Amino acid sequence: MRYTWAMKQEPTRLADTLRLRLEGEILSGELAPGDRLDETKLAARFAVSRTPVREALHQLATAKLIELRPRQGAVVAAVTVQELLQMFEVMAELEAVCAGLAARRMTPDERQRLEESHQRCADLAEKGDIDAYYEENRIFHETLYAGAHNDFLENMTSSTRNRLSPYRRFQLHHPGRIRRSLQEHASVVEAIREGESEMAAERMRGHVSIQGDVFTDLVSALPPSYVQSRTG
Repeated sequence: MRYTWAMKQEPTRLADTLRLRLEGEILSGELAPGDRLDETKLAARFAVSRTPVREALHQLATAKLIELRPRQGAVVAAVTVQELLQMFEVMAELEAVCAGLAARRMTPDERQRLEESHQRCADLAEKGDIDAYYEENRIFHETLYAGAHNDFLENMTSSTRNRLSPYRRFQLHHPGRIRRSLQEHASVVEAIREGESEMAAERMRGHVSIQGDVFTDLVSALPPSYVQSRTG
């Protein structure tokens, strides 16, 4: 599977553009774990100053795609299968709590914004625009976080989502994933519309969880060198 979304995105900031380019190269396997990312060479390659390169590398480090090592600089990181599964388990529970609270606490205007975002996702899915769908999908989830009316939970969930964003973008390139994502969104929206807190939480948990075949598909699509078995 060719990972091309990063080349299509048009972020407003140069550092974001560089981060997306490098993120795509890491998740496609063009940059392997252990490869060093030299600021000077990257600046020359992209014909930019070192400032946006440095910022892009810090963004990648926050997402744990690279490590910033003393005296070595930036190095492409690897993640174990167990770590990836654990991160998605936590994400699923956080988003489930958000959905459950949102079903009880969302105002009519917030529910309308959620449904409008869901409709925009449907329109983009119909067009097959993966990159635009991911961005609207992010808005959908963030609207739901805000609807929980718990700032601490919203911040924690957003932070965890940002940590997993490269993998969640990567998932959408798997055949049929956007269609399933949209169906799962619809079921969550229905539960929230009806004020069914437990149902909303359970459906959101199922939407975010990637156990079984879904997890296997994600891991098998990543470069073999990128996701490792636990050692030591």
